[in-house]
Amino acid sequence: MDATYQLNGALKPTLKRFADLDGPDYFPTPKWATHALIDNEKFDGDIWECACGDGAMSKVLMETGNPVYSSDLYQRPFGETGKDFLTEDRRAANIVTNPPYNSAEGFVKAGLEKAEKKLALLLRLAFLEGSNRNRTIFTVNPPSRVWVFSERITFYPAGAAVAGSGTTAYAWFVWDKEAPGSTELKWFKPGYKAEHS
Repeated sequence: MDATYQLNGALKPTLKRFADLDGPDYFPTPKWATHALIDNEKFDGDIWECACGDGAMSKVLMETGNPVYSSDLYQRPFGETGKDFLTEDRRAANIVTNPPYNSAEGFVKAGLEKAEKKLALLLRLAFLEGSNRNRTIFTVNPPSRVWVFSERITFYPAGAAVAGSGTTAYAWFVWDKEAPGSTELKWFKPGYKAEHS
């Protein structure tokens, strides 16, 4: 077993999340997690899914009726490839994605510059922690809403059997430029996993 999946002699809780050979940090988002967002946040204008992977999130976002542009830095089975979100000049009314974990802070910074209306990022709930993020993100540009999942998300590679439940808490962090100010903490009602899996 790869030593990177060992933590103090035990398996990391994220063992089920592993990268493919075409680039790091590729974990398709279960469609129910995106349904939870679009059922509770309305998006006016186009949506850019800038780390689209296999298109799992983009396909759900298309159900809003909004134009959806999908891109990814790596060669994936969906969207335009070779597009580095952090350096792209493109802008959009809305940006919605599950960013690579190790680039999450960069995605916040770039997303706030490139999104004209809303930036929505699916992040670990623990993203709220950290003195550096407090100084560079939350004090300067706090999210408008943090939508906490009542059910745990488990990330699997495409084609893997889906079983069990994750051990990491996730939330949608939404920066709404039409509702600046303090952060509102909200919870998704249970049932999205059963309804949209």
